[in-house]
Amino acid sequence: MRKRICIMACIFSILVFVMMGCGSTQETPATAEPEESVEAVEEETTDVAEDVAEETEPQTESKKPKRGQKTTVHIKDCGYATFELSSEDLHDGVWDSVITNTENGKNVSPQIKWEAVPEAESYVVYMTDTMAGDWMHWISSNVTETELAQGWAPEGEYVGPYPPGGTHTYEIYVIALRQAPETVGGTLDASNIRFMRDVLELDVLPDGSKGNIVAYGHLAGTYTYGD
Repeated sequence: MRKRICIMACIFSILVFVMMGCGSTQETPATAEPEESVEAVEEETTDVAEDVAEETEPQTESKKPKRGQKTTVHIKDCGYATFELSSEDLHDGVWDSVITNTENGKNVSPQIKWEAVPEAESYVVYMTDTMAGDWMHWISSNVTETELAQGWAPEGEYVGPYPPGGTHTYEIYVIALRQAPETVGGTLDASNIRFMRDVLELDVLPDGSKGNIVAYGHLAGTYTYGD
């Protein structure tokens, strides 16, 4: 009888020990710490993703310059002398269709004329669409004549206006220079956001000094297509 009581007491002690061990495990859940780690990782990942998004977001030029930011100087603000420029293909501020690269035109450069400028050795002629990022339609350098007939510009120097629709403004600049430039900036039949900067760079002489621009002529007109 005593032997049976001892055996039962041992079994009871073992059961109590086992039950106490399971309780200690429940007091400190194994999943508590990993859950906090996952949340921390998620927060760090979100922060990194936001940083990357800010760094890789495409940068666009602001329409309004930031405070202290210099804008491109226009030739009209530089105090250069001017001369009169005229065209027989411009009537009441509207360009004739003949100069356009459309089904209504012949894709020929407009007739332009001006008086010879004293001290000028050569001229540079530009024509841009000011409503399309100064899209270049005409660029001729080392011009020595002062009257260019309709269709004077060769194919590689002129592409007539072909607006996608609506009314666009096309401006011609003739720059009188003391010396013919070695290079002239600008790309034909493409947007030239550096256009005015390229024009002003013509003022630099081969020795690096300024004063190459003697004067300039300006002519503007519109053309409406599709209306």
